[in-house]
Amino acid sequence: MTTRSPSVGVLVLAAFCLFLLSCAPSHSDRVVVGSKNFTESFIVGELLAQEIEARTHLRVERRFYLAGTYICQQAILAGRIDLYPEYTGTALTAILKQPANGNQQDVYRHVKDGYERRFGLTLSPALGFNDTFAMEIRGEDARRLGIRTLSQATAFAPHWRAGFGYEFMERPDGYRGLAAAYGLRFAEAPRIMDLGLLARALRDHRIDLAAGNATDGLIPALDLFALEDDRHYFPPYEAVAVVRQQTLQLHPEVAQALAELAGKVSDREMQQLNYAVDGQHRDVKEVVGQFLRDKKLLP
Repeated sequence: MTTRSPSVGVLVLAAFCLFLLSCAPSHSDRVVVGSKNFTESFIVGELLAQEIEARTHLRVERRFYLAGTYICQQAILAGRIDLYPEYTGTALTAILKQPANGNQQDVYRHVKDGYERRFGLTLSPALGFNDTFAMEIRGEDARRLGIRTLSQATAFAPHWRAGFGYEFMERPDGYRGLAAAYGLRFAEAPRIMDLGLLARALRDHRIDLAAGNATDGLIPALDLFALEDDRHYFPPYEAVAVVRQQTLQLHPEVAQALAELAGKVSDREMQQLNYAVDGQHRDVKEVVGQFLRDKKLLP
């Protein structure tokens, strides 16, 4: 049986539908906050949601765990969500397809300009923490081998098994570029694993190196060690909210609520929030609410 190619008319119709989705109106009666499918994004999504609830009269709907970067990008363009947590380095490389370089201010400005010009989206002020990728090994191995940097680790990598998330394997600032920058070679092809399983797989000796995040709460809890990116391969990954400009035009009070969070979450504080949820298994709403009260971020 042969498969017919779609006609030009069908392709035009599909393109028009995508255009309409990207222009879908924001919600007049509520704000929808999304997140990616890992703990930190879930926590920051809840942080955004609670701050908006506290400082506006809008109803906030939560649509968390929307898989990865590309799914969240499509969801916000389609109007299914109004905002979600993102990282400037991820937006720069994965969405804008730009080289992974520049300081924090340059990357933020470049991403904000690109999102406004191309997508009708904008960025909130940076939240304060930089969650760069962290190549993690067991603390016992770092101490035994006397290594602290990725450059030093390349001598031992041929004897190691690596584990990475699917997105890290595919994105332009991920595995292939990192391997080329450092000359990394492993004992076997890296295992593609769920992000939530990587740290414990490393602890349990099922892998020897994992691509985690610098603010991962399980790094100190499981005695892991984040190798220094001494060749500065990774760009800055400042946490921000990506927001539909239409939403801010309709609800300018949302911009004011997000501005209250500017610079309020440090790397260390984000790591503690992650540990409270991942390590202590506390309820995320309780953890976020306590943090906001302690920081006097609730009116």
